[in-house]
Amino acid sequence: MSGAVGAGSAGEVFAAFLKLGLISFGGPIAHLGYFRAEFVERRRWLSDQAFIDLVALAQFLPGPASSQTGFAIGLMRAGYAGGAAAWLGFTLPSASLMILFAWGAGGLAAAAWGAGLLHGLKLAAVAIVAQAVMGMARSMCPDRWRASIAVMAIFAYLELGGSRGQIVAILLGGLFGLLVCRGASAGHARAPSIPVSRNSALAFLALFLILLGLTFIPAGKTPIGFFDAFYRSGAMVFGGGHVVLPLLHSAVVDPGWVSDSAFLAGYGAAQAVPGPLFTFAAYLGATASGVAGALVALIAIFLPGLLILMGTLPFWRSLSGRPQAQAAMQGVNAAVVGLLAVVLYNPVWTSAVAAPLDFAVAAAAFALLVAWRSPPLVVVLLCAAAGFATQ
Repeated sequence: MSGAVGAGSAGEVFAAFLKLGLISFGGPIAHLGYFRAEFVERRRWLSDQAFIDLVALAQFLPGPASSQTGFAIGLMRAGYAGGAAAWLGFTLPSASLMILFAWGAGGLAAAAWGAGLLHGLKLAAVAIVAQAVMGMARSMCPDRWRASIAVMAIFAYLELGGSRGQIVAILLGGLFGLLVCRGASAGHARAPSIPVSRNSALAFLALFLILLGLTFIPAGKTPIGFFDAFYRSGAMVFGGGHVVLPLLHSAVVDPGWVSDSAFLAGYGAAQAVPGPLFTFAAYLGATASGVAGALVALIAIFLPGLLILMGTLPFWRSLSGRPQAQAAMQGVNAAVVGLLAVVLYNPVWTSAVAAPLDFAVAAAAFALLVAWRSPPLVVVLLCAAAGFATQ
């Protein structure tokens, strides 16, 4: 496995994530499927075990899980510059499109051909997420105990729903892993070295908390208050994605920075672009205050998740080396597989597969990925063409 810090360059990382930022439709869980296909299977930058450990950590932390996972991969590959390059490459396409939409360049989904194109992209996401779930289940749930933990996580998440169900499922996975996974095979090698010292990690955690505390000091309708609104939203959301929308609504609509109708229009546009949903903040910032507002909003909403990730990674890695922690982590990893399976069904499957032809296209895409080892980009383009042709 290629995985040592400094094994790659920031330019290499940026190019890889820019490509994914252009094609990663389907939401945060689909993004993880794209990441796994690209960095575990194709490039072999890290092992499946290391990848799912990062996913498990991101699920525990506030912020956008897929962006945090991508940042960590870049960090491991090329240091701090690699982390920044990964975030920038993955975020730039969707943020640019959202800024353009704020200027009135939207309307893709309104056209019949555009709707067909987007539908094809959703079908590609079905196949890519299914491949990711299958691959992770094979390596993370190889025995009956871990398979049972994955199923338990499905029930827990469906019963509780939302970020609460996600956190409870992961905690239960860790508890049962501690009880039944001792002595089980640990799988692949652990994550490669992380270029964040413990002292630096503590500094990042302190900065995260200080900035969060400052956001609760009333700043009114000022640039500082604008930054505070987005930072607070990014720091207080677990699960990422759609969970952040109600927080953003109260943060920008209630003070009058953005109208309710403009907020809803931007939310609709955010469903039609690749990359992280958190780039919706770029639209809100551009609507409120042009390009400068977009940049402030974008940095402010992602910053807390990246700070707390860097503040946690060194401790997470050292903790995972202990036998008891490894047993718990195996249970957590199995629970994450269950959570990915739930999201594969809803919303990925339910929002894309509405007719027999949809199922056929998704099945063909899955076969291309699994049996023919086709690159995800090729599968995405073919599915987009299929969606366009059926309109």
